Amino acid sequence: MTEPSKPLKKTPLHALHVKLGARMVEFGGYDMPIQYPEGIMAEHNWTRQHAGLFDVSHMGPSFLSLPQLGGGEEAHRKVAAIVEKLVPSDIARLAPGKVQLTVLLNEDGGIVDDLMVGRPPHDDQQGGLYIVVNAGTKDNDFALIQKTAGSDAELYRADDRALIALQGPEAEAVIAGILPDAVPLTFMQFRQIKDTPFGNVIATRCGYTGEDGFEILVPAEHAEAFAKKLLSDARVKPIGLGARDSLRLEGGMCLYGHDIDATKTPVSASLAWMISKGRRDRGDFPGAQRIMSELKNGVPSKRVGIKPLGRAPAREGTEVHSVDGQVIGVVTSGGFGPTVNGPVAQGYVDTSYAKVGTPVKLIVRGKELDAEIASMPFVPAKYKR
Repeated sequence: MTEPSKPLKKTPLHALHVKLGARMVEFGGYDMPIQYPEGIMAEHNWTRQHAGLFDVSHMGPSFLSLPQLGGGEEAHRKVAAIVEKLVPSDIARLAPGKVQLTVLLNEDGGIVDDLMVGRPPHDDQQGGLYIVVNAGTKDNDFALIQKTAGSDAELYRADDRALIALQGPEAEAVIAGILPDAVPLTFMQFRQIKDTPFGNVIATRCGYTGEDGFEILVPAEHAEAFAKKLLSDARVKPIGLGARDSLRLEGGMCLYGHDIDATKTPVSASLAWMISKGRRDRGDFPGAQRIMSELKNGVPSKRVGIKPLGRAPAREGTEVHSVDGQVIGVVTSGGFGPTVNGPVAQGYVDTSYAKVGTPVKLIVRGKELDAEIASMPFVPAKYKR
């Protein structure tokens, strides 16, 4: 007998998605909107030109804290030391109010997940970190973080909140009329905003589209009212997971479980910039021996952008061949890029073929299609720095 499948979880905005006519699919254990009636192409283009609202409440926002220390630099160093046992980035040197994109590593240096780690802006908040992990891995991630922290720190899962992203060139103008205190933030800064009409919220200037934008953590009971307030602005439309994927693909961003996983290291995944100089000098992160060797000697294959030269997209799993017919890699994400007006992809190829401009062949439905190794992002980022 097959085991009955678990019922899908629902975000606080689920009823609103249904009311707006979304087509719902399973993603990360949640019932999520893949698209709305206008369709993925229109949603993608709207986000690039105006402002798109994304429900990302399936993600794993959390707070790690050492409440007994009561703030200050020493408290930050101690809580940072816990997270640094799991990541290759220098969390201790993270500036107040800044967020760092990094990766959880296993003992072999494989990527367990990618995540955001934020240091609170104010002195009395030190000793706490704002951490956001991915939906499909969050239970394992939280267990790993809690195990590493032991009894020294408290990990609070913010399952009672909704995470709502507003992305696009008009996102700031929209937010200015609703959460004006979020406007001064620049890329990868965050802050708590208290006593708003939607309760106490956390605003982060970041996103997964390559556009300027914000991710707002809102109490679940205020989530629908907040989303409706955003959608009442003519510049804002709801955007599903389909356009979120094409936007991040054009932006050259990884999707965990596809472009990165435990078989990849930050070096092979072209994420070596996450390994700070201080951590390289100390070699005190998980898998350091392997990763330091890779930094010095190179890797057999690495993540690259791939640009098909025709109109046919290359999907995940497509073989990449050299022009003389050798199998040299595989596509890990691919599809049509509406802004590029053509197919885009990323994947792993043998390092000797990884130079931008190298011609390759993609095997799509048994046919060889011309492509070349391309730099990422395919669409330049428009972050407010």
